[in-house]
Amino acid sequence: MSRLGGSSLLLPPQPRTSRMHACIRCRMKVISFVNMKGGVAKTTLAVNVADCLVRRHGSSVLVIDIDPQFNATQTLISGETYKAGLDSGKNTIIDVFDDVARPLAGSVGGGDLRQPIGLADVTPWEVRPGLCLLPGHLELHRLEMGGGQGREHRLKRYVEHLRTFGTFDYVLIDTPPTPSAWMSSALIASDFYIVPVKPEPLSATGVDLLRAVVSRIEENYALNLRCAGVVFTLAEENTIVFRQAVEFIDNNPQWKGKRFRETLPKRTIIARIQGEQEMILDTNDPALMGALASITRELLERVGE
Repeated sequence: MSRLGGSSLLLPPQPRTSRMHACIRCRMKVISFVNMKGGVAKTTLAVNVADCLVRRHGSSVLVIDIDPQFNATQTLISGETYKAGLDSGKNTIIDVFDDVARPLAGSVGGGDLRQPIGLADVTPWEVRPGLCLLPGHLELHRLEMGGGQGREHRLKRYVEHLRTFGTFDYVLIDTPPTPSAWMSSALIASDFYIVPVKPEPLSATGVDLLRAVVSRIEENYALNLRCAGVVFTLAEENTIVFRQAVEFIDNNPQWKGKRFRETLPKRTIIARIQGEQEMILDTNDPALMGALASITRELLERVGE
């Protein structure tokens, strides 16, 4: 099995012609993975789709972890790698949002300040060739996201910088499982959103509330967001609960036609391998690997690739 967890910085993009720039700007897709309920394998789906895009489709992918619990970060890099990166001054999602000069620890008289870095200088970490990560950070929740500050637009500005330089084919954003400023920031920066749903009554009915929250964000920020679809995760297809969830989504006017054909099956191996920074494609489970491959292909179809 392959192991992830490299820590080198992303190399600067090579010079491109203006025509190539225009082509890549059109191509790069930004997709948020959203659900207001935890425990639905949202992060699992996000990081494994990213891995599949790289390994099966030759794409260059950036995962942005905007969840203060930073589960995507822990899935892609080890704790030792993360700590070493922080100690050496590598960037995290904090550097995208923290735009205020702050006193340095131990400064006397208040004269020494840590200046925020420019968005153009925020550099993702290379997990391995083709797959990069802008890690999350526990301190994200300490930043104020009050109205009028404009911080909710900073992630979009960062993504547009990446789009201009054609660094990635896809940017996948893992969001927190709550309606928050961080979810709003992710959706503002996105072209599409995808909804992982555990096929159970509470999760299925909760997607209506999610749709209401997304609609409010779209209206407030004049967004042109597109729903890439609903993916059933942790699925046990031979159960009554699963069939009821399928019927609910397929007959719901808000979600009709949005359900992915393939589901991500429930497997205990997923939780075990994630602790070792291994992916679904590293397993010897053909059904699980095939399901991920099918979901990724359908996602590409749904976003126009």
